[in-house]
Amino acid sequence: QLRVVESGGGLVQAGGSLRLSCLVSGSIFEYYGVGWWRQVPGKVREEVACITWDGDLRYADSVKGRFTLIRDKTEDTVYLQMDNLEPGDTAVYSCAARSGYCPTSTLYDGWGQGTQVTVAS
Repeated sequence: QLRVVESGGGLVQAGGSLRLSCLVSGSIFEYYGVGWWRQVPGKVREEVACITWDGDLRYADSVKGRFTLIRDKTEDTVYLQMDNLEPGDTAVYSCAARSGYCPTSTLYDGWGQGTQVTVAS
């Protein structure tokens, strides 16, 4: 059974940086697309960034130029490097995995519990 576990959230000042980690275990990591999503209470869950099994990347317009996805196949981990953070980035960030492609809110093989990111102004 696929397992997805996030780590690395916390409190940071505006303009600061955080790196989130998404560990995918229980299957062959390189066959999966991995995506990061975020949600604020009362709002729709939003895709932040995603990488497919063959390396195609995409980012939400709101994070382009500030967030970077890094896939480490030796660690079965996808990192979300978040720089120049803004208060509007405050949310619960979750990681999801799907065989081959970017996961969607309804198509996924594993979804993590989430980690809180809070950006103070």
